[in-house]
Amino acid sequence: MSTLPKCPHCSSEFTYEDGDMYACPECAHEWSKQTAEGSDDRRVVSDANGNVLQDGDTVTVIKDLKVKGSSLVVKVGTKVKNIRLVEGDHDIDCKIDGVGAMQLKSAFVKKA
Repeated sequence: MSTLPKCPHCSSEFTYEDGDMYACPECAHEWSKQTAEGSDDRRVVSDANGNVLQDGDTVTVIKDLKVKGSSLVVKVGTKVKNIRLVEGDHDIDCKIDGVGAMQLKSAFVKKA
């Protein structure tokens, strides 16, 4: 019997094969077998247009974003410099002038 890899998302040991993918029944995370076998475990984060983002990039907001718990709004066209990629649903950590430190989803930005 072959040993299946642990889930990279929740570290569960109860993973299973599903065609060309591995799946986790506990957190529903799926990943390809090539990712599991490859030595590079880095996650690829791309903007709304599919461009790959990296730490230190400058991005532009493509949609008005309400700031949760505040009456502030980050307007379309706001440039955000020196982003940092983090794990999670909101995968960009940054500081926006007039708003402060916050996290953004990569789906709402484009690379400048």
